[in-house]
This record gives sequence, C-alpha cells and structure tokens, in this order.
Amino acid sequence: MSQLEHIEAIEKRLWNAADTLRANSNYASNEYFLPVMGLIFLRHACSRFLAVREGLEAALPTRGGKTRPLSKEDFSGKSAIYLKPEAQFDYLASLKEGESRAQAIIAAMNSIEADYTNLRGVLPKNEYFEIENDVLGQLLRSLNWNELKTVSGDVFGRIYEYFLTRFAAQNAHDGGEFFTSISLIAHVLEPDRGIVLDFLPKMS
Repeated sequence: MSQLEHIEAIEKRLWNAADTLRANSNYASNEYFLPVMGLIFLRHACSRFLAVREGLEAALPTRGGKTRPLSKEDFSGKSAIYLKPEAQFDYLASLKEGESRAQAIIAAMNSIEADYTNLRGVLPKNEYFEIENDVLGQLLRSLNWNELKTVSGDVFGRIYEYFLTRFAAQNAHDGGEFFTSISLIAHVLEPDRGIVLDFLPKMS
C-alpha cells in the first residue's frame, strides 16, 4: 500500500468510526463536529508532544545529580505544545466509565489555553457536555490506536481537512462558513515549518 493510500485508509477508518457513533446517537452534525474536531486537535498535539519528549529529556542539563523538569519553552523550541499529564490523550482515553469524560476533556483544554494565550477562548469545551459519556469514550478510543501516536503533522493536517469536508457535506456549517474557532485550531496542526495552515473551504 502506498503512503497516500495508507493515509486515505486512516481517514476513512476514523471518519467511519466517528460517523457511526453520530448516527447511532442521533446527534445532528452541527452538534457533533466541533467536539470531534477538538479531539483531533488534542490527538495531534499529544502525538507531537510524544514525538519530541524523549529527545528533550535526553538533552536536559543536570546539576548536582538533579535534572530539571521539562518546560513549555522546551517544547516551543521543537514546534510542539507542552501537555500536562491530565491533558495527554492516553490519560483521557483510559478514563473509567464512571468518570466524567466531558469534565476531563474540558480540563485538558483549559490546561492548554492557560499555557498558550493564542488559544485562549478558542478550544471547544462546554460542547462536550452535550455528548453522552459513553460516546465520548468510544470517540477517544477510536482516536487512540497506536498508529496515530506516531504519524506526522502532515497526516493530521489531511485528516483535519478530510473531516471538515465530510462534515460540510452533512451541512455542518453555519451560513456558509465554519466556526472561527475551527480555523484558529487549524493554525497549530502543522507547526513543523513555522507556517499557518487554514484548511477551511469557502462553502455556500
């Protein structure tokens, strides 16, 4: 299978999982797409975080036998977002059935916004209270298979664009344009080259 075919297979697998959950839960697309896109953002942020963490830890200076902890600035130098433990995707995906996944996801979003002023007030939060706890659990697990933990930002950019297009086809837009927050989230999906990508098509 070529790399392109492999990416397309990932896109379709993720979309089919997300759309099946939406259909079986009777959610309208405009109720569902923003929480899903927020989770894709979190998945990408965590994959990038994991990709650079080991190298950063190995390079940390040691004084008096003690190594300082990693900081936000360390990750910024590698075009990655620093994630506290409670904002990491493995933690969210492993929450037990009795725990509120909406509250945990919102806490993760708040943690990121506290560290990155350009994302404050942008990431979806209260929308997660509108999604049933078991559906959130299935969404988190569907975005946490091992292959997604190691793919590059290019792949996540494609996945993001693919989901936007598919949601648009289901009328997941308002007056012909997607919510501004989706555009802003897209700004951090591919940080490797220091450019801003906006995947939002103009639709009517």
